[in-house]
Amino acid sequence: MAAGGAAEAQARFGHSVKGLLTEKVTSCGTDVIALTKQVLKGSRSAESLRKMAIITTHLQYQQEAIQKNVEQSSNLRDQLSHLLK
Repeated sequence: MAAGGAAEAQARFGHSVKGLLTEKVTSCGTDVIALTKQVLKGSRSAESLRKMAIITTHLQYQQEAIQKNVEQSSNLRDQLSHLLK
């Protein structure tokens, strides 16, 4: 009967170890999925930052063009007022 008890204890231990391993594998899988999501989110964030930098550059060019137009407009207004005197 002692041999039967030892076999039963060994079987319970085997199931316990199997259960712990299953938990650890599931936990690692969940961690890998979370890490993958973070990496993808980070790459999208980097892409968004790159796009915003491009947009900022374009806006700066537009601002410079508008500034030149305003200066030219002031010059034209001065010339026009001088001609109308």
